[in-house]
Amino acid sequence: MLRPRLVPLDITLNPQSVQPLYLQIAGAVMQEIERGRLSAGDYLPSTRALANALAVNRKTIVLAFEELVAQGWIETSGTSGTQVSANLPTRPTSFATNKQSDTERAAPSQAYFHFIAPPARALAVLEDRSVKLDEGSPDGRLFPADVLARAYRGALNKVSRYNRLSYADPRGSAALRQTIATMLKTERGLPVSAQNICITRGSQHGIFLAAMTLIRPGDIVVVEELTYEPAVKAFQALGAELRTIGLDGDGADINALEALCATQRIAFVFLTPHHQFPTTVSLHPDRRLKVIALARRHGFAILEDDYDHEFHFESQPLLPMASYAPESVIYVGSLSKLAIPALRLGYIVAPAAVIESLAHHVSIVDGMGNIVTEEAVGALIEEGELQRHARKAARLYAERRDAFALALTEEFDTLIRFTAPKGGLAFWLRFTDTNTLDRIERNATGLALRFAGSASYMASPEAPRGLRVGFASMNAEKTRHALRLLKQASSLP
Repeated sequence: MLRPRLVPLDITLNPQSVQPLYLQIAGAVMQEIERGRLSAGDYLPSTRALANALAVNRKTIVLAFEELVAQGWIETSGTSGTQVSANLPTRPTSFATNKQSDTERAAPSQAYFHFIAPPARALAVLEDRSVKLDEGSPDGRLFPADVLARAYRGALNKVSRYNRLSYADPRGSAALRQTIATMLKTERGLPVSAQNICITRGSQHGIFLAAMTLIRPGDIVVVEELTYEPAVKAFQALGAELRTIGLDGDGADINALEALCATQRIAFVFLTPHHQFPTTVSLHPDRRLKVIALARRHGFAILEDDYDHEFHFESQPLLPMASYAPESVIYVGSLSKLAIPALRLGYIVAPAAVIESLAHHVSIVDGMGNIVTEEAVGALIEEGELQRHARKAARLYAERRDAFALALTEEFDTLIRFTAPKGGLAFWLRFTDTNTLDRIERNATGLALRFAGSASYMASPEAPRGLRVGFASMNAEKTRHALRLLKQASSLP
């Protein structure tokens, strides 16, 4: 029986490509088959011959052939050689071709399977070269890099020495939980122990875990009409039905909450009482007590997000609601703003039985936290480094707040209204004419200016519109540039 003819392969390699040579070769063979130049049963050159023809190492050809065998494009039969498979797989043509070259494929932009697409206005904003007005981020450059590096080195040595680099407690490092419990007890009046703490990957992770513990599909969750959109999206993703209550200069409208309680069973109310997000107002003490009384009477939880407790400029902050109602409140805090946001470290405080439920959800979605980061941050707290940094940063942030207020007044005059916040890292801007806000939002992209739009804060279509702009992460020069772009956007048609 005659051996089938050996078809010369048309392969051009690009040594500068990020794609390994063996994958370029495998892809070229696939294309030869798809174009019909190679048919089922045709033999391929030997690995040695093809290596010589392409001037590559024979091991590269072996890897390419192994890849093709694994995917079902070719098959080997011992000493008789390598030939095109009789039962070829199928592959989308658009994936197999590339206008640039036969061997260099573009990364796929579309998927050939069903998935749930993000909303038209996605929460996740990819990095670009735009000027960004954030919503109140700290300046991550301020924390001493050598201090952080020393803490990480010490933590890594410690956990390695005591063989703690394997999977661990989903509640997080026992040492860090105890350290946080002590900090909260002495500085914020929370009567808690390590058993009441679960470490999270930032406050948003904490909010989502708490929501997983509290929400069953169809449950009613109450939020303020202006609120933190990622929290709202988390509640809705878990099947909650939202109800909104209004806001004024003293915070949430608790009379509206009481009226809701009279007609509907509420699972929990989500509040940011220290500095309301996005408006920065504090929930009045009388209203705090009334919320707690309602929670006890109707059996709902209070989810308290204390996202920026550390930064206050004019007076001591009110104690968290969790300090005088720990049995009714799930308290979410963050350590990321104290050091750098990239640490992604937060915590949840709740009754011990709730913490056990949270730990179960951590096991499902995360397994465990980052023991090295947790031990490093625990050491920074124990040694007083985070507290020292917070004091220094607060002084600088107070100066930036005052400079930001002056720049806003000079750039916008009567076009906007604002109250300089007593704490936190952002301003809430209201517009005397909403047409000004419309122009800003319409023209910002063309000026390479990026910020969260007014709709992102509105849990109700009737909510008042405004912009939340952070002042802490930029120096005076960059602040002025960003605000001038904002003013320019407002003056365009």
